[in-house]
Amino acid sequence: MEFDVVIVGAGPAGLSSAIRLMQLAQAANQELMVCVVEKGSEVGAHILSGAVFETRALDELLPNWKELNAPITTPVTKDAIYYLTSDQKGIKLPNIMTPKTMHNDGNYIVSMANVTRWLATQAEQLGVEIFPGFAAAQTIIEDGVVKGIITGDMGIAADGTHKEGYMPGMELRAKYTIFAEGCRGHLGKQLIQEFNLDRDSTPQHYAIGFKEIWDIDPQLHQEGLVVHTAGWPLDDATGGSYLYHAENNQVLLGLIVDLNYSNPHLSPFDEFQRLKHHPKIAQYLTGGKRVSYGARAIAKGGYHSLPKMTMPGGILVGCEAGTLNFAKIKGNHTAMKSGMLAAESIYSILKDEVADLPNFKSQFEQSWLYDELYSSRNFGPAIHKWGNFIGGAYNTFDQNFLSGKMPINLYDHHADHTQMKLSKDYPVIEYPKYDNKISFDKLSSVFLSNTNHEEDQPCHLQLIDRELPITLNLKSFNEPAQRYCPAGVYEIINDEHGEPQFKINAQNCIHCKTCDIKEPSQNIQWCVPEGSGGPNYPNM
Repeated sequence: MEFDVVIVGAGPAGLSSAIRLMQLAQAANQELMVCVVEKGSEVGAHILSGAVFETRALDELLPNWKELNAPITTPVTKDAIYYLTSDQKGIKLPNIMTPKTMHNDGNYIVSMANVTRWLATQAEQLGVEIFPGFAAAQTIIEDGVVKGIITGDMGIAADGTHKEGYMPGMELRAKYTIFAEGCRGHLGKQLIQEFNLDRDSTPQHYAIGFKEIWDIDPQLHQEGLVVHTAGWPLDDATGGSYLYHAENNQVLLGLIVDLNYSNPHLSPFDEFQRLKHHPKIAQYLTGGKRVSYGARAIAKGGYHSLPKMTMPGGILVGCEAGTLNFAKIKGNHTAMKSGMLAAESIYSILKDEVADLPNFKSQFEQSWLYDELYSSRNFGPAIHKWGNFIGGAYNTFDQNFLSGKMPINLYDHHADHTQMKLSKDYPVIEYPKYDNKISFDKLSSVFLSNTNHEEDQPCHLQLIDRELPITLNLKSFNEPAQRYCPAGVYEIINDEHGEPQFKINAQNCIHCKTCDIKEPSQNIQWCVPEGSGGPNYPNM
């Protein structure tokens, strides 16, 4: 099938690209064939975000979004930031001690899964074709030019044979392909290597972000309240938590753990469960009911980690490229803007059938997206270099008094997976038992994510060296995959001879990509499973 533009991923970046392309075509009374492929069973099924939403990009894309009944109806009414301590106290920080980028006046608490479903409706009304349940498995590259993608085969058994109902993948060819897979995209990772797109940038940095939705006591609910925390429980890592009071007596709760941590015994999932027992958090959850769970990696390297986004015939947008502004803990508005800029750049050259995008770099550098990312360029490196307290103080001064114009640049040249240290150098962390009221185990959590994969299919979590998890990782790092995975995918079991074996429960995978990022030897390669596999988030 041939199109003018193929877009991989129906998230905020991909759908904004599609909408903007069709707006430009209709304004010029031209026909344009735009296709979006989405590996989730439906648009929004794989979308997970906090989320406090800044409408700046949406105001430009669809200025009448309120009249179009966008699911953006809960304005932020109050901000609170706490520094949590191990003695179960929380110190509320005054505004002067927090970066102004953390203030949320004019923003909204939303479900980005529902926002993307709404954006998909707007795109389809403009004539965009959206194919959910189809995973983009390969990129078509001919003579050094991206020519489209190939969707994954359906109906292949675990042994590689064709099952009844086997359906080969489709070639979706295009004059230009937009890659909007989200953080650590499978194809984006390959393209960055193929075209050496990161040669002038520092390594991308990541965090794992957890999210739960809770129904809470209406008397405890404060619609519009936004709470962020730093400090405990992350003694061995940097990061922080969030708690947003959405509509319908629900709170959106999460923890973000930077993946540059060194202690191989650390379990981000258990840090999240431990967090919920702090009085500042537990006061809202007690007597409530957990209704959703999920986790997803976050690209947080910022400006210094941006790769070259363009290549002949293709472009990376949104979190695929790493446009999230971690100083705001927000990436949806920046993803949307990057997609819109890509659409405008592509549309200007489509009729000439030029393989590259010579004007994208200048368009990007003249946009508010560039200004926002540049002014926050030192935020992440400062936290990595000096920790939450001193790094936070630096960032507060830089943002509040200099508006991000500190005349120095801070860098972090160390990839996250290289930061893991030997297990013998760290004490084992004893995490408290789950009480099944506020804290829960991994498997019951994964159940709430509605995750499912066709069991008889090739494993999409591929080991380069099948022996390495035992010969190196177990011996040196106590096999950290058992702990950094938030879904219980990886475990060490003993065979009938009492010998340790590395087991992969691929059925549990919630597509967070943490294993692909944090594995110390980069031995795990995350590949797409059959289309529609993975979580089915209703409103995350």
